[in-house]
Amino acid sequence: MNMFKHAILAVTSLFALLLSAPSFADSITNNVVGAGGYDLTTYFSQEKPQRGNGHHLTELNGVTYLFATDENKKVFEANPEKFLPQYGGYCSFGVSVNKKFVADPEQFDIVNGKLYLNLDAKIRSLWLQNMSDRITDADKNWKTIANKKSSEL
Repeated sequence: MNMFKHAILAVTSLFALLLSAPSFADSITNNVVGAGGYDLTTYFSQEKPQRGNGHHLTELNGVTYLFATDENKKVFEANPEKFLPQYGGYCSFGVSVNKKFVADPEQFDIVNGKLYLNLDAKIRSLWLQNMSDRITDADKNWKTIANKKSSEL
């Protein structure tokens, strides 16, 4: 009989543990690194962007941004909107045609103080052919696709 009580207790404990498991899953966050780990401030201060590292990071809206130095991190934190890439960091050309493509952080342009990333060198060359119209189209499209999943487009 004593063994039966232990079995019931074990099953009850296991059941209670399984019921509480979803609450653990809800508290897990994903590791989302913005701009492919590049230091966003360096796009504006150097000829070529520099990779950040795990020693200098900050989180904004669920995205972790890495910086090459603590000073760069502080500059970003003081005014993140100045440094964030347009269209959530998606390929600017893609957004101009109602798509969301993951951008290559080394394929970039700064236009009127704003950072625009593109998918690859070929797509960037298309972007450069008619950049002002592409920006107008992308600004308009972003209003409707910003909260949609890439797979829905």
